[in-house]
Amino acid sequence: MTRTADADFERFVLAQSTPLLRFAEMLCGDRHTAEDLVQQALMRSYPKWHRLDGDPLRYVRRVLVNRFLSQTRRRWNNEVPSDPVINDWDQRAVADFAGEVQTREAVLSALSGLTVRERAVVALRYSQDLSEAEAAELLAMAPGTVKSTAARALAKLRLAPDLIDSGVGGH
Repeated sequence: MTRTADADFERFVLAQSTPLLRFAEMLCGDRHTAEDLVQQALMRSYPKWHRLDGDPLRYVRRVLVNRFLSQTRRRWNNEVPSDPVINDWDQRAVADFAGEVQTREAVLSALSGLTVRERAVVALRYSQDLSEAEAAELLAMAPGTVKSTAARALAKLRLAPDLIDSGVGGH
C-alpha cells in the first residue's frame, strides 16, 4: 500500500475507532468481543483500503456486521467465557460516571433480549443513524424487512424491564 493510503487508513482508524467500538458493543453486548470485532473489521479492510472509493466507513461497517453475524452462526469452538474481570479503570468509571454506566448497562441488557437480526437492525438504524434502505443494503435484506424488524425490536425494548426500571425507556 502507498504511504498516502497508509496515512488515510491511520487517520480513519483514529477518527472512527471509538464510534465503531460503540456500534460493535451494541451489536454483541460485550466490550471485549466488540474490540475483537472492530479489530477484525479493520484488519480485513486494510488490504483493500486503496480500492475503497467514496465511503470507507460504510465498507468497514459492513465487514463488522458480517463478522458479527458469522460469529453468531458458528458452532461452539471450545471457548468457555469466564466471569467478567473488573479492573481499577472499571471501578473508577462506575464511581465517576455511575448514572451513565447504569444507563449503558440497562440498554445493553435490554438489547440482549433481542434476536441477532433485531440487534443488528437497531444498532444500524439508531446508533449509526442509517436509513432503512442503507441498513437493508448492508444486511442484504429488503427495506420492508428492516422496517418490520425495527418495529418488533422497539416494541420489545419498550417492554424491557431493565429500561423501565432504570427510567431509560420513557416510562
